[in-house]
Amino acid sequence: MRRFLVLAALALSSIVSTRAAAPLDVRTFGAAGDGRTLDTAAINRAIDAASSAGGGTVYFSAGRYLSTSIHLRSHVALHLDHGAVLEAADPSVGPYDEPEPNEWDKFQDFGHSHWHNSLIWGEGLDDVAITGPGMIHGKGLVRSTSHVKGAGNKAIAIRSSRNVLIRDVSILHGGWFAILATGVDNLTIDNVRIDTNRDGIDVDACRNVRISNATVNSPFDDGICLKSSYGLGVKRATENVTITNCQVSGYDEGTLLDGTFRRTVKYTRGPTGRIKFGTESNGGFRNVAISNCVFDYSRGLAIESVDGGAIEDVAISNLTLRDIVNAPIFIRLGNRARGPNSPPPGVIDRVSIENVVASNVDGRHGVLVSGIPGHAIEHLRLTNIRIAYQGGGTAQDAALDPPEKETDYPEPDMFGRMPAYGLFARHVNGLAVRDVDVTFDKDEHRPAVQLRDVAGADFDHFNAVRPPDSPLFSLRSVRDFVIRSSAGVKDTRLERAERETF
Repeated sequence: MRRFLVLAALALSSIVSTRAAAPLDVRTFGAAGDGRTLDTAAINRAIDAASSAGGGTVYFSAGRYLSTSIHLRSHVALHLDHGAVLEAADPSVGPYDEPEPNEWDKFQDFGHSHWHNSLIWGEGLDDVAITGPGMIHGKGLVRSTSHVKGAGNKAIAIRSSRNVLIRDVSILHGGWFAILATGVDNLTIDNVRIDTNRDGIDVDACRNVRISNATVNSPFDDGICLKSSYGLGVKRATENVTITNCQVSGYDEGTLLDGTFRRTVKYTRGPTGRIKFGTESNGGFRNVAISNCVFDYSRGLAIESVDGGAIEDVAISNLTLRDIVNAPIFIRLGNRARGPNSPPPGVIDRVSIENVVASNVDGRHGVLVSGIPGHAIEHLRLTNIRIAYQGGGTAQDAALDPPEKETDYPEPDMFGRMPAYGLFARHVNGLAVRDVDVTFDKDEHRPAVQLRDVAGADFDHFNAVRPPDSPLFSLRSVRDFVIRSSAGVKDTRLERAERETF
C-alpha cells in the first residue's frame, strides 16, 4: 500500500507539472484572432500570466491576430502555430508604444535609437523565444526616417537582453527592421524567412550570435547586417558571430514568400538585400565567421568601418553571388566619425575571404578595397575567388582618378566608375591574392587590377582576361609587390613602383 501511495503521488505530481507547463492560448485571455478585433491587451495578459507563473509559452493557434505593441517578458516564449498570423495594426486602429527617450540618438539613425515603438519588443530580458511556423505580418508598420506619432516601425526589437531565440517564423513587411537586436548576448536566429521593405536582420552591439538557415529578401535595404552603434550610450563591439547557410536577395517584396521571385522593383542604386558590416560602427566587430551563403539579385558583400570602430579577425568562406548590382566585395575604412567627440578612424585588420564564385556582376566597380590616407586596411587575404563581370569599361574609365571621399557615407558608387575592372585597392598594407580569376563579358578597356598606396602586395596564381588595348596591372605608389605563376604575366618582384603598368 505504501508503495502504491508513493507511485500515485509521483504520477499526480507529474500531471500537475505537465498542466502547469502547458502553453497559454491567447484566445483564453480574450484574443479573437479574427483579423478585425484589436487583440493587443489579450496577448499582453497572456504574456503577463506566463511571466507570473515563472515562465512558459504563449500560444497562437490558427487565426489572424491584429495587434500593436506586445511586451516580451523574461522566461516567456511566443509560439505561432501553422496558420497563425500576428498582424501589425494600422496606428489609426490603436497606437503603438511611443519611442523611449535616448540622449544618444544623434549618433545613429532614429530606428537604431528606439525599441519600444515596435510590434514586439523587450528590454532587459533573460531567456525569451519567438518561434514558428506561423507568420508575423508588419502590415501597419512604417518605414520612414521620421517618427509618425503612435506608429510602430519594427516587427521585433530586443534590447540589452540575454539568451534570445528566434526560430522558424516568417516575417512579411517588417518595417524599418524586421528584427533589431541591440546589446543582446547569446542570440540565436535560425530558419527564419523574411520578406520585407527595409532591413531584414540587424544585429547591433551583440555578443555570441548565431544566425543560420535564414532566407532574407529585402530589395530596399540590407538583408543581414551587423552593426555596432552608440545607441546604448557606450562603445560595444559586435563579436563572436557566426552567419551560416543563409540566402539574401533583392526580389520584389513579397515575392520570396509567394514563390514568384519577381524583379521589377525600381531603385536608384539597384536592389540591396546583401550581408553587410556597418554602417554604424562605433564599437567595431571582432571574431566573425560567415560561411555557405548565397547572394542573388542584390548588392555584394560589404565590410565597413567609418565611425572609429575596429573590424578584426573576420573569416568569410563559401559564398556564391549572382546578378550583383555593385561591387561583389566592398571593404571600406572611412572617417564619417559619427559618435561622441568625433572619433578618429578605426581599423580593418586580419580579414580573410575565400572560396567565392560570382557571375553577372555589374562592371562599374570590381572588388573595391579602400582605406584613407594615413589609415590603411591591414592584412587582407583574397583566396580562391572566381568573378565574371559584365564588363563595358572604357578607355576614359581607365584614366579616372577616384576621389578619396573620406567622410562620405560608404557605398561603392560613391566613387563612380573605377579605373580597373577586377580589383581596385587603395591604402592597404598586406594584400595577399591567391587563386583568383576575373573575366568580363562585354568589351573592356580597363586593366584588371589597379593598386594605389599599397605595401606588401602578393599575387599568386592570379588569372585575368587581358583587355586588347590595356595592361593587366596598374601600380601607383606600390611597395614590395610580387606576382608569380599568373597567366600572361612573368614572375615579377618590385621593391617600389611609383607608376608602372604591365
